[in-house]
Amino acid sequence: MGIVHKRSSPEAAACAAAAAQVLRGRGVEVLLDEAETGRAADLVLVLGGDGTLIHASGLLAARRVPILGVNMGSLGFMTEVPQEQLYPALDLVLAGKATLSERMKLGVHLHRAGAAEKRVVDAEVLNEVAIAKGALAPMAELEVTAGGRYVTTYKADGVIVATPTGSTAYSMAAAGPIVHPSMRGVILTPICPHTLTQRPIVLPDDMNLDITLRSPGEVVLSLDGQGFIKVERTDRVQIKQSSSRVLLVSNPNIDYFGILRAKLKWGER
Repeated sequence: MGIVHKRSSPEAAACAAAAAQVLRGRGVEVLLDEAETGRAADLVLVLGGDGTLIHASGLLAARRVPILGVNMGSLGFMTEVPQEQLYPALDLVLAGKATLSERMKLGVHLHRAGAAEKRVVDAEVLNEVAIAKGALAPMAELEVTAGGRYVTTYKADGVIVATPTGSTAYSMAAAGPIVHPSMRGVILTPICPHTLTQRPIVLPDDMNLDITLRSPGEVVLSLDGQGFIKVERTDRVQIKQSSSRVLLVSNPNIDYFGILRAKLKWGER
């Protein structure tokens, strides 16, 4: 079992050390090195928040390895297990009684035109792809095609392409819809569009998207919020469903709607 914890949290580091000791006492080989975890772990324990879990899923690349997400703060959308339930959750997993939730990923390719078009970025995301202008830059013009058909050219602060898992992240903050993570679909959400009738849209998950920057100015590509890549005029970002999946261990004590109620304060006065 690999253990990945939030690096900036002393509490998460202490919890990781304690969990490693308990697991070794049960005869489980524990991997603490992230590269080794990505290469060899049969199960990954994440101690942190949803950002730490996204980082762990990136370590695994295309390997279908279950991830048990334990939240070290408030309940997470993906890190469903609270810290006090860590060891009961581990017992279920080690006994082979855990329930898994399969989550889709998106493949992202940034193509740069020139004498010979070249692929600058080749990556995968669990939550979303965001193409957004800089803070002081003018609105970006982003031409979008879906399945080879022209959709529109957004004049906006940017666009977000999200998975159902990522529908409760950046896309939701930009007024995108909440989509149940078991559904098949991709969400296209404009960020502050100049034309207010350009609304978020949910597209089939097998429909490839191409987004081309048609305007000058500072524009960046963000993958799951993990760093930024500069996008140049005429660059084309291709987004399509990945063949790989992320397997999350579900919390048996709370369902998805319970998570929504807790995180979004539904029903509170």
